[in-house]
Formats: sequence, C-alpha cells, structure tokens
Amino acid sequence: METQRPSPEELLYHIHQQQDQSTHGKLKIFFGYAAGVGKTYTMLEAAHQAQKEGRDVVVGYVERHVRPETLALLDGLEQMPCKEVPYKGVMLKEFDLDEALARKPQLILVDELAHSNAPGCRHAKRYQDVEELLRAGIDVYTQLTSSIWNPSMIWWRRLPGYRSANGFPTAFLIPQTRWSWWISNRRI
Repeated sequence: METQRPSPEELLYHIHQQQDQSTHGKLKIFFGYAAGVGKTYTMLEAAHQAQKEGRDVVVGYVERHVRPETLALLDGLEQMPCKEVPYKGVMLKEFDLDEALARKPQLILVDELAHSNAPGCRHAKRYQDVEELLRAGIDVYTQLTSSIWNPSMIWWRRLPGYRSANGFPTAFLIPQTRWSWWISNRRI
C-alpha cells in the first residue's frame, strides 16, 4: 500500500503548531505614521484586554508623554521601575532588561522600539532588548513610528546635516516569525 504525502496545507498547519509550542515569545508592533496618533494608547488598551483574559502583563517601559488619556491607561497595570543610568551629569531613565528577565511576565510592554539606549545599558538599541525578551519566551508589545523604520520615505531626513540616533535594521523583523502589526489611525 502506498503512503500518501501530506499536502502543503497540512505541512503548514504542523509547522504553525510547532511554532505555537516553542519557547520563543511573540512580538506585536503597534505601528503609526507619526507621534501622537495613538500607538502607545492603543498598546495600553490591548494590554488591559490581555490582562482581562488572564495573562500576566507588566509595563516594562512606557514613554510618559503629557497626554492625560494615555497616562490614565497605566492605572491597573503593574509597572516595573526604570533603570537609572548616569550620562553626562544627568540620570537617564531606561528600560531595565535584567529586572524584566528576572520577573519573566507572560507579556511585557516596551515602548519605543527604535530607541537608542544610554551608554551603560547591556545593548545599544532597544530592539536588541526586545530580541532578548523574545528569546526568553516573553511576549512583547511595542510601538514604532513609520518615519523611524523607513527614513528614506521622509524627505527632510535627506537634508544635509540631518542625523538621527534612533532607528533599527529592517532585518530585525525578518526572523520574528510570530509577529503582527497594528496600524494606528487614532488621533489623541
């Protein structure tokens, strides 16, 4: 009797099942075209929903903008303290990767994916912190502004003398086989 080979759909189904059982965390990026369109706000709303569903949710780092509606969404969510890093005579507040790995929540919020960390942090860029969290099996919600991801689309970034310390390689997204996008169009 001849054995039947699995169809491509069956193979894909089994691959997805194996990925779901792996220890690698999931990445969800809240994507928007500019500052103030609601990326962080929507990320916090999604965190509250995940918490209602019984997930262990922690705010690892959220940029505290002067937006009362956004700040109010921090209420009811566990917040990790920031790591203070001395830099040129001032203390900067950074995401505390070691604390996050020790706490090991099911889901952690880490704002500003393209952020450049202060000297003295383990990694130069925040996306590298996120990679380490994902490898540790922690799901991550983060946000990204399109002009930072693809600066060639923004004409003023091509002006002579313009420099930006923030950004990250597009290749970061390629190995993240379990990521999803949320595109923000909310105006706050």
